Amino acid sequence: MTAATMKGPVAVEDVVVTFEDQQKINKFARNTSRMTELKNEIESKRKTLQNLQDASDDLMMLDDDSLLIPYQIGGVFVSHSQEETQEMLEAAKEALEQEVKGFEERVSAIQQVLNDLKVQLYAKFGNNINLEADES
Repeated sequence: MTAATMKGPVAVEDVVVTFEDQQKINKFARNTSRMTELKNEIESKRKTLQNLQDASDDLMMLDDDSLLIPYQIGGVFVSHSQEETQEMLEAAKEALEQEVKGFEERVSAIQQVLNDLKVQLYAKFGNNINLEADES
């Protein structure tokens, strides 16, 4: 006689995955990937924004107003007065802040879509599907 052993409660149910379900799963995966890309882009923009702020702070500490400050535009450095450089830094910071705000709005919209899909997919598949991000 063979002894059967149980390895804990098994909650695997046979759930049929329809074409629509697969589309929802694919949409969830695409949106998760896009959200990760956007978050990385936001982080990069924030670092650039911090660098611009540091440059602006350093510029304010200069004593000599007659110095020409090199400012990089593309691959070229152009010398400007301290006041012009400060204005250019402020304009660049404002543009970056607007970009970050736009990215954050997109992340928020994607998060709403993901939450809706999670509700639908967990309602159908329960514990048979894992939609949580791996934090590695």
